[in-house]
Amino acid sequence: MNLAAANNESLAEVSNVLIYSAMAVYTLAFLAHIAEWTFGSRSKVGRTAAALTANGTAAAPKIQVARKGGGTAVLERPKVVTRSSTGARDVPDGPGAAGGDQQGDMYGRIAVSLTALAFLIEAAGVVTRAVSVQRAPWGNMYEFSTTFSTVAVGAYLGFLLAKKNVRWIGLPLVTTVLLDLGIATTWLYTESDQLVPALHSYWLWIHVSTAIFCGAVFYLGAVATVLYLFRDSYENKLASGGNPGSFARSVLERLPAAASLDKFAYRINAAIFPLWTFTIIAGAIWAGDAWGRYWGWDAKEVWSFITWVAYAAYLHARATAGWKGRKAAYIALIAFACFLFNYYGVNLFVNSLHGYAGV
Repeated sequence: MNLAAANNESLAEVSNVLIYSAMAVYTLAFLAHIAEWTFGSRSKVGRTAAALTANGTAAAPKIQVARKGGGTAVLERPKVVTRSSTGARDVPDGPGAAGGDQQGDMYGRIAVSLTALAFLIEAAGVVTRAVSVQRAPWGNMYEFSTTFSTVAVGAYLGFLLAKKNVRWIGLPLVTTVLLDLGIATTWLYTESDQLVPALHSYWLWIHVSTAIFCGAVFYLGAVATVLYLFRDSYENKLASGGNPGSFARSVLERLPAAASLDKFAYRINAAIFPLWTFTIIAGAIWAGDAWGRYWGWDAKEVWSFITWVAYAAYLHARATAGWKGRKAAYIALIAFACFLFNYYGVNLFVNSLHGYAGV
């Protein structure tokens, strides 16, 4: 074995160590998020801030203003509310996982800091893997999985840097990342190796990178959609005079309002959908260069198109009377399930021209 091969093998081992180190830090972030939610559950601020009033609106504080010629007048301060997609109720956003508890907020900040540290370590592992084989680190499912979780966390941190109220994503995100990396290192791990000739193309950087980015951001939209369904059921129960359990009150009322979650998911999916369209077009162009045809009804191609149709149906449903809200949310989750099957199901259970390097 020559010196270059030995160096590459050493770099591959360093990459593995970095990925496992990132998993350890993500685990600490997971525990910190658990502490944030635990301490937040004790906060009366959280229960009060997110509670619905009898008419489904948040009470607005009053202010006094001076009258001309003396005296004062009491005016209502304009309410800051989030209007639901159906227009049926106005509900304030919850106070967040910490629920106004200072200790809970401290653990939340620690969790975000640990998540950022783990992101940097994992990104270093992905880059080191790429250097070890001197190519894009997307030649097999192991490499795709580690890059996918890195991009998902990077997108989440990007929203935080942009001052968006998305810290509620932290716990489900870190949990999913740990699951993703656990599957990748346990069942999907593949030794670093060179690509088959068909993949030696600059289209690898274009097509696969956009597919990873789309999937990672679609994932954030799916998390928001799932939470929207739970929060919407909670708000409906309160509005109809129901009495949710203590666990539901403790957790769900600290989330943003259902309308806010719905809007967040919609904006993400609508923004990424054109890029997913480009991903499919780029893949077709690459197929034309590599295989001499732009479309061959390969399983990966078919399920990519099915995913595109599902997200198109979701966007159409959002603009159609009677399909907004929960019905559109179900379509969004079906669309993301199609994406997951396109990645895991097709690669593991279906013979496809897109299957390379074992898994």
